[in-house]
Amino acid sequence: MFDLDKWHEIFSTIKKNRLRTILTGFSVAWGIFMLIILLGSGRGLENGVKNQFKGSVNNGIWISAGRTTIPYQGYKPGRDIKFTNEDYERVKATIDGIDVISARSWININNTISYKNEYGNFTISPCHPDYAIIKNVKLEEGRFINDMDLQKYRKVVAISTIVRDALFKNGDKKKAVGKYIKISSVPFKVVGVFSDEGPEDEQRRVYIPIYTAQRVFFGSNEINQISLTTGDQTLEEVDAMVEEIRKQFSSIHKFDVEDQRAISVWNKGQEFKRTMDLFAGIRLFVWIVGIGTIIAGIVGVSNIMIIVVKERTKEIGIRKAIGATPYSIVSTIIAESILITSFAGYFGLILGVGLLELISKALPPIDFFVNPEADLRVAISATILLIASGTFAGFFPAVKAAGIKPVEALRDE
Repeated sequence: MFDLDKWHEIFSTIKKNRLRTILTGFSVAWGIFMLIILLGSGRGLENGVKNQFKGSVNNGIWISAGRTTIPYQGYKPGRDIKFTNEDYERVKATIDGIDVISARSWININNTISYKNEYGNFTISPCHPDYAIIKNVKLEEGRFINDMDLQKYRKVVAISTIVRDALFKNGDKKKAVGKYIKISSVPFKVVGVFSDEGPEDEQRRVYIPIYTAQRVFFGSNEINQISLTTGDQTLEEVDAMVEEIRKQFSSIHKFDVEDQRAISVWNKGQEFKRTMDLFAGIRLFVWIVGIGTIIAGIVGVSNIMIIVVKERTKEIGIRKAIGATPYSIVSTIIAESILITSFAGYFGLILGVGLLELISKALPPIDFFVNPEADLRVAISATILLIASGTFAGFFPAVKAAGIKPVEALRDE
């Protein structure tokens, strides 16, 4: 039940010691403020890093051809490893646990793409249809390349929204699908338009069937990279897959299996887990630092409440002598402590969240620092922490006040 007299007494005490209360509350506000800023900044870094992973699935493996650095079975180091379609087909047929798979090639010729009088330099990526899944592309119009395109060596292309906007102006922009663009002066029919959440260089791409590219641009069946996803395999199972792939390529292409540069294998799932574990450690460290700062403020509040009890010893003794219960004494001291702690803490919380919002709006785009914010869980955690801290800060002074004997209190000077 709400006791108006109790709260009148609390506010009267705070008013009489205004400066002391403000200085005490500042330490609590500063602790919460720093906790919010540190957690928000950590979230900004985490969001930035996650954005770097957005351009493709998180359970992907990329195997790229490289150059040997270790002598092997009479072969000298410095030998280029060259992948072919047979490598792609062998991995697809023999490695267990693969979900989807695609080969890719690099086109090092003129990357100029044109439509009528519009021109631009974009990345041309020959691939298999499954690369749309690996790359996490979202189709906005039409379709991606398909198996029939590969089998019939069709000159078709899926372009990004950035490429569409650069080449197709005004009314043509809405009718890009079905039009012909020229890739290195060779006409290709646009069959789809996609968007990509990855970095801008990943968005400046067009995808064409890999077998068409080999016939039109390369004159050979060479490929540069094999990309695949591992489904719901565990990290241990994925590591075993990678080891098996290394052994297989080592046997076929004659290089030392320990030669990391002969072929490079990037296991994105492993990198993603390592990065997220790092941020989990950072969050734990921030909470430890933030709570340590808050504890320093709570100790200050507790000390002030002890002083308050000391100053009001005679008053408390008189109240007990005329019938005040220990509960009423304890509840008054704890309520005052919670009020000071909560008000100061929420001031620091609002200030911290407000500053993060200002930083988020004013900050220029930075790849590795995106949308610093304190989420709802942080606010709820901070609220619980404030209430618990206020209770703890007032508990020991309250117990001391409840233990005051009226006779001794009346003798106190």
